[in-house]
Amino acid sequence: MTILFLHGWHSVPGGVKPTYLKDYGHEVLNPALDGDNFTQAIKTAQAEFDQHHPQVVVGNSRGGAVAMNINSGSALGPHMPPRKKSKPVS
Repeated sequence: MTILFLHGWHSVPGGVKPTYLKDYGHEVLNPALDGDNFTQAIKTAQAEFDQHHPQVVVGNSRGGAVAMNINSGSALGPHMPPRKKSKPVS
């Protein structure tokens, strides 16, 4: 499976999380995102997506915000974990 992994702010490509995915046999695309220019980070992520057409998009922290702003078509992600229902306050 091809995964586009978008790192968080002040993180770098090749960190623990994308390496973990690679070690389990996935092809991981892990571009360097601009840390100061959010628009440029989106453009970089979109170009990577358009070139490689990954099946899954994963965004960690700020990379998740970037992922929410790219046109990823039918790729899986980004997904938010379900929220736990809170108990009513008595």
